[in-house]
Amino acid sequence: MSKRIINISDSIEIGNLGVMHLKRYWQKCQLKKDGSLASDAFPEEWNIDITLLSALGLGLEQTLKEIYNTLKDFNDFENWVLSINDGELPKEKIEQFNRYIHNRENGIVEGEIEKFLDESDISFWNEYGYLIIRNVISGQDCEDTINAICDFIDIERDDPSTWYNDHPARQGIMVQLFQHPALEKNRLSAKIRKAYEQLWSRKDLWVNTDRVGFNPPETSSWKFPGPKMHWDVSLAMPIPFGLQGILYLADTASNQGVFTLVPGFHNKIESWLGSLPPSVNPRNEDIYALGTKPIEAKAGDFIIWHQALPHGSSPNSSELPRFVQYINYAPLDAEVNEVWI
Repeated sequence: MSKRIINISDSIEIGNLGVMHLKRYWQKCQLKKDGSLASDAFPEEWNIDITLLSALGLGLEQTLKEIYNTLKDFNDFENWVLSINDGELPKEKIEQFNRYIHNRENGIVEGEIEKFLDESDISFWNEYGYLIIRNVISGQDCEDTINAICDFIDIERDDPSTWYNDHPARQGIMVQLFQHPALEKNRLSAKIRKAYEQLWSRKDLWVNTDRVGFNPPETSSWKFPGPKMHWDVSLAMPIPFGLQGILYLADTASNQGVFTLVPGFHNKIESWLGSLPPSVNPRNEDIYALGTKPIEAKAGDFIIWHQALPHGSSPNSSELPRFVQYINYAPLDAEVNEVWI
């Protein structure tokens, strides 16, 4: 039996929207959907795929859900992309992305990198692998974002009886809300960007379009579903430099379902992995025994961490829910391990 020949458009091919790589991305998703392409195929294009969605203001889960369940063809896909952007694509972002695809090199972003973080911040970062950046957005912006989340999933912030309502956009403690003026304003916080630029030591960074989180208190009928301690990166050595970030939208105490991590593990992970028997899956180990730390912080504070740190959320035993927004910046050519462990 002859193998099926799989033809995928080149990244420079465009459709009606004039966006490079979009047709290729659509075709890859369709081939994965019908089993003609492995789910982990083209790992070297992961950052290109994610940056494409970032340039178009699309969330990853949001886009895959539409592609897999709703959209019939590429024309439908382009029309959906346009509708998400209220009929007008961000011209400057698309032009910048297309230049990268055409030339396969990032354009130079002019200007010196501001020393936003001081020496004590950098020393703490080097030792512990995370930072809390205080007051990156205003109290009013926090309130506006919380109101947007509550409106979206149809809950009342001050009425616990509504906190556990079913809603199709709720996936555990994650909320599939991606497009809203309040969210976009937070993503463009100058303080957040400056911190990322300094840690990356480069200015050509793209902000992702990620979701938000709502973690209500546990009850007799609702228990914390996770995510528990984990990594979002391959554990193949060496783990490339990469960052992740979470914005607290309300004051969050240590028992309020806070973000939790293992401080300094980016400096220990290689030796820890080397100490495990070859047959052991490190992701199944008791990560909590490594020394987890709950990170309490105030409304408007941003936590940024090295992707080699195990991290996760935690059960909420307080009387108040946790509201957060996930925000990350990365260069288009950030290194990604092609082998997943």
